[in-house]
Amino acid sequence: MARRVKRRIPQRDTKFNFRINEYIRVPKIRLVGDDLDKVSEEVGQTIEVGVYNTSQVLNWANSAGLDLVEISPKADPPVCKIIDYNKFLYLKKKKEKEMKANTSKTVVKEIRFGPNTDDHDFDFKLRHAKKFLEDGAKVKAYVHFRGRTIVYKDRGELLLLRFIAELEGLGAAENLPKLEGRRMITIISPVKKKK
Repeated sequence: MARRVKRRIPQRDTKFNFRINEYIRVPKIRLVGDDLDKVSEEVGQTIEVGVYNTSQVLNWANSAGLDLVEISPKADPPVCKIIDYNKFLYLKKKKEKEMKANTSKTVVKEIRFGPNTDDHDFDFKLRHAKKFLEDGAKVKAYVHFRGRTIVYKDRGELLLLRFIAELEGLGAAENLPKLEGRRMITIISPVKKKK
């Protein structure tokens, strides 16, 4: 018995799903664009921003060797642009990449204490926390209770409160220390400096 061969259907890029050319099936569209002057020269008549019949704009796009791309399908009438589709996708991806680069990423650094942390270790970790806050990162400080050390919850809380007090100029605590399982946690955000 012969085996069935599954045909693989190519995946479309669903991130940018725009209708182009003959797939735009509305009677009228609103035409926009920056380079309508070039299209006007190719077609031989002046084209301005406005509402036109879809078939007429498709003829203009074909004669200019470009594509008609539907930008905003939910508008009434839908907004379209005469542009090379690949160039349009490239500009869209480039703009999205720039927007992504401009967003600030929040970094959270962790500092771990034990309930019996001595002064030298505390000062060492405090210096690291100050550096993290100056760099603009959040600091998640926690006291981890192992085994029977869970009975020293009050020591852990005092340690974290002292830690918050030492970092008062550089950062502000988002919340007071609270116990979650075997960890007592607090998060300290950097203070925005006035320019």
